[in-house]
Amino acid sequence: MTDWWQTILLAVVQGVTEFLPVSSSAHLILPSQILGWPDQGLMFDVSVHAGTLLAVVYYFRATVSRVLLSLMPGDGIDRSELWALFVGTVPVIVAGFSLKEFIATEARGVLVIATATIFFGLLLGWADRSARCRATQRDAISLRDAFWIGLAQVFALIPGTSRSGVTITAALFLGYPATAATRFSFLLSMPVILGASIMMLASAPNEDLLLTGSMVLPPLIASAIFAYGTISLFMGLVERVGLMPFVIYRLILGALLLAWALQ
Repeated sequence: MTDWWQTILLAVVQGVTEFLPVSSSAHLILPSQILGWPDQGLMFDVSVHAGTLLAVVYYFRATVSRVLLSLMPGDGIDRSELWALFVGTVPVIVAGFSLKEFIATEARGVLVIATATIFFGLLLGWADRSARCRATQRDAISLRDAFWIGLAQVFALIPGTSRSGVTITAALFLGYPATAATRFSFLLSMPVILGASIMMLASAPNEDLLLTGSMVLPPLIASAIFAYGTISLFMGLVERVGLMPFVIYRLILGALLLAWALQ
């Protein structure tokens, strides 16, 4: 295990970037690629993902309760959001199993991260600009649109893309306002983060599963606190300032990474 300050710093980075359209995986890979930091270990990944999951579940606790209640049998229960989340999750599950080895080995280089950061940043800017020029906007995500958003989410398997960024981009292109696009993107993160955590736990060696709470809890707590703060801030900002500041950040970051990779 690395020094504690590196562990906590990376947990904070995970918490802040998981829900911003800037790619959390890229920001976690880059310290090892550029600074030579050692890998944090599988249980670190599980703990910080658990922290971000707790944060988004707590923030949307009223919606989560309503969706869970819709699982109960009975007539007259609105299950539209439940089905939208299910349909939006299926494509990334299928792609995750099919492309797991390729993504883990071939798609983690700095050049790939830089290219994805710039390309999907430009798409986000285009989508944001188009949404602001649109007169009619919708809020409830249809099943058809949930599928297309879920299909776009597959690109998030490439580091540098950003899961929240690409799903928000798809929703904006489909005619939804930034607030509705962001809300659905965050809700869609729950089954994805949960599924990824379960897969990581299933592949963890037995000795890793025996790590003490003193090694797992600090990054979990740090990522949860900063993730909750980021969600709260982002949901308030996205309607007022839009997504262009994140587009600019991505373009600057991507350009710097590209220059570093090609030197």
